[in-house]
Amino acid sequence: MSRTPSRVAYSGVYIGVGSRDERGSDEGIAHFIEHSLFKGTAHRHAYHIQNRIDGVGGELNAFTTKEETCVYASSLTEHLERCLELFADILFHSTFPAKEIEKEKDVVLEEINAYSDSPAELIFDQYEEQAFAGHPVAHNILGSKKNVKRFTTERLLQFVQGNYTPGRMVVTVAGDVRMERLVRLCEKHFGHYGNRPSAVDRTQRPLFQPFDRYVNRHTHQAHLLIGCQAPDVYHKDKTAFSLLNNLLGGPAMNSRLNVAVREHYGFCYNIESQYVPFSDTGLFYIYAGVDLGAVERARAIIVDELRRMADTALTDKQLRSAQRQMIGQVSINDDYGMNEMQSIGKAYLCYDHVNTLEEMEADLMAVTADDVRRVAQERFVPERFGTLIYN
Repeated sequence: MSRTPSRVAYSGVYIGVGSRDERGSDEGIAHFIEHSLFKGTAHRHAYHIQNRIDGVGGELNAFTTKEETCVYASSLTEHLERCLELFADILFHSTFPAKEIEKEKDVVLEEINAYSDSPAELIFDQYEEQAFAGHPVAHNILGSKKNVKRFTTERLLQFVQGNYTPGRMVVTVAGDVRMERLVRLCEKHFGHYGNRPSAVDRTQRPLFQPFDRYVNRHTHQAHLLIGCQAPDVYHKDKTAFSLLNNLLGGPAMNSRLNVAVREHYGFCYNIESQYVPFSDTGLFYIYAGVDLGAVERARAIIVDELRRMADTALTDKQLRSAQRQMIGQVSINDDYGMNEMQSIGKAYLCYDHVNTLEEMEADLMAVTADDVRRVAQERFVPERFGTLIYN
């Protein structure tokens, strides 16, 4: 929990269950459950769930990733208990009424269609499917249409019972809330649910498989994705690699890739890099929407920038500038309560601890130029890249 002076409280429950915990015909079920949690419980109909938070001016939502599901809300602080009580109700008492489930299938099928119609989004899913082929972390979070159509109330209940256990949950709050009150509310609404064994099994480690693939989708621009395996969430190099990623393709206009590909040549409108650390592996990739006639030139410039990071150490001035920039970005991001709440939940789920901003700053400032160069040398090896191009 983080206590900040605000009339608004941001609250949520992180559950350590995601799409990588599905198998076979269950692929897509975690995301489908996330949708269906709002469709009815033993105590409420869907209408009452929708209005419990919205009716007092708040917002209720959820999302699913490869490794987590999160149910969250924003509300006035005085309505925090409404949120926590509702979280407990939908997580432990959802009934997944058959009539509502059938309607929600159409919603998710349209979501799948929307992704399929957007190359800039679809390319990320197909990239991960190729990079980690054969491992559960590879498959699409939304699942297949075939799977979605055959989900039943009984199967949803079985999956929840076997996976959504209290021991895999973290309640997280950011706002002007005393810790004593939060503990009391959590004990009141969550304390009587005893823990039980979880079916989650992540003993099989995903291995990144290099590839080079072109897909003809007849798009107006080419979509280019280049990446490699990166440190996992517990790896000693996580902070150094995060700094490297931010320097290369972070959100700032002065990122090296933005300057090299967009500003110098005008080859693209958008170019960015992402570092996604999982519990037992990580993924780094660079995405660019590129003019069809400039794909190979843009690709060469990107690879050259990666090689430059491996070959040439940052100067002291460059390192300090990169560190200051990232510290500022993290601080500004966490100044928004929703981001802070989600950051707290994710950190507790992974580490059972949340670093303060001062601790995060100290970790970043401890990274050396040699650290940045070393991780670049270890990871940016062209023979180990995976490349997917839509053209």
